[in-house]
Order: sequence, then C-alpha cells, then structure tokens
Amino acid sequence: MTDPTAAASGAAVAESAADFVTAAEQVETKPGKPRSLASDAWHDLRRRPLFLISSALILLILVMAAFPGLFTSVDPTHAELSRSREGPSSQAWFGYDNQGADIYARVIYGARASVVVGVLATLLTVLLGGTLGIVAGYAGGWVDGLLSRIADIFFGLPFVLGAIVILTTFRASGSTNVVKIVALVVLSMSVLSWPVAMRIMRSAAISAKQQDYVRAARALGASARRVIVRHLLPNTLAPVLVYATIALGAFIGVEATLSFLGIGLRPPVVSWGVMIADSRDYIRIAPHLLLFPAGFLTATVLAFVMLGDAVREALDPKLR
Repeated sequence: MTDPTAAASGAAVAESAADFVTAAEQVETKPGKPRSLASDAWHDLRRRPLFLISSALILLILVMAAFPGLFTSVDPTHAELSRSREGPSSQAWFGYDNQGADIYARVIYGARASVVVGVLATLLTVLLGGTLGIVAGYAGGWVDGLLSRIADIFFGLPFVLGAIVILTTFRASGSTNVVKIVALVVLSMSVLSWPVAMRIMRSAAISAKQQDYVRAARALGASARRVIVRHLLPNTLAPVLVYATIALGAFIGVEATLSFLGIGLRPPVVSWGVMIADSRDYIRIAPHLLLFPAGFLTATVLAFVMLGDAVREALDPKLR
C-alpha cells in the first residue's frame, strides 16, 4: 500500500526537478552575458530615488534650455518701464524686473545661457585636464613632474582673483557679441579649473597602468597611443565622469557668481546670473527679482550635485 506522505513528497520532488530542467533549458537557450561596469552601474542607478529625482529635474532644465518656446511665448527682451518691479500676477507669474521685462520669460530663456556655459566649461575642463592627466600618469618621470608642477601653479591661483584678472584684461568693453561674451567666460573658467580634472585622471592612470592587461599590451609591442586609448582611457573614465557631473552644476553657479560681480555674462545675454546681478540693488523693495532666478539656479546646481553623488556610489563598488 502506497504511503500518501511519500507519494506527495515524490510528486513535489518531481515537480521541482521539472522546474529545474526547464530553467536549465532556458539558461542554455539564452545564456546570460556578464555585465560591464557601465551596465552594472546603470542597473544600480535605476533603483536609486536620488538618481531619478535629479535626472527628472535636469531633464526639465535641458528641455527649457533647448525649447523655451514650449513654456512661454513672451519675448524676454521686451520691456515697459510703466510696469517696472511689479509683483507676480496672472499676467506675469513671476512679476516684472527693473526694466519692466517678464521675469518668467527671462528665467525660461536664461536657462539656455547658464546651461551652455556650464556644459562648455565642463567639456573643456575635462578634455584639457583629462588629456594632460592621462599623459602624465602613463609617462611618469620628468613628463609627470613637469605637468604636475604646471598644474600646481594654476591650482594655487585664487579662482575669483584669476577670473577677475582674465575677464577684465581680455573683455571688450561695450561689446554686444553674445558668442564672444560666452566664450571668454567659458575659457576663463576652464583655464582656472583644469588642474582638478588633471589630478583625478593622473591618479587613475597611475593605478591602471600597473594592471596586468596594460603590462601585457606593452609586452606585445603596443604603442603608447594604443595603450592609452584602448586600455587606460576606458578604465579611468569613471572618476572623471563623476567629477564632470558635479562640476557642471558648480560651473553654472560660478557663472552666476561672476555675473553678480559684474565680470561674467552681461546684457544682451539673458542668464540667471545676469538676472541676479540686476536685482542686487532692489532686493529689499522687490525680492521677487532675486527669488525666482536664484531658486531655479539653486535647484539646478542641487540636481547636478545629487546626480554626481548617485553616479559616484554606483561606480564605486565599496559604496554599494
């Protein structure tokens, strides 16, 4: 006579075995591929609320900068002195500035100049500092010593003082060329900031060139250029990428600082920094002139800082 308990156990074992065989067949049919560092970091980032929130804010700012017409149809340069410093209303959600221009329209259009300055300054800083850093880290010797000492000289310059000297020396007074105004601000920020990216890349390159895959490539006769481009660069981008993410938000804040001091962007350029600079004499009597551009600036910088923190934690296995 068959034991009901044993029969049930046997059926369960058979069912488990069938499930195992089915799973094994699926694995054989679709073998899993090992994930790279980038794909593993992306898999981890998608689960982080900090990354999702910051990405949503940054996406909104980028859409504002690229397509300001989606948010307002008002000309940001149109001004009427009769409505100077009027508060927020149904006609102008953020009120009017000292010249009678719509602050909401200027905030929307001001995102473009602020984001462009931040992106260009970040790209130029990372490109210059990263190139010098990876060359110094791989070459070593007198090349590393020379480039490191040059970086130390620039690193020792006070940023604000250096920016004042550069911008006041090379800026053309009375110039209304928007491209020249933006280019000079971007170049001054990059010239004074590249040593940070250089140090980060140099440290990563020194660590990476000790690995076996680099030694094997050099033993097989690979040129220095091939070793740097094919082996060092892909394995040293992670820390520089984190720095670039955080630096982008910082450069947007730096642009506002320089504009507030009167040496950065200036009219006819419309940016958050220019709007903040124009409001400094009227903060007490018309605080909305400062509140809205400063709020958008703060939210943007905070979003990039949060994104940088999330990327750093995703790319560093020790922080997971």
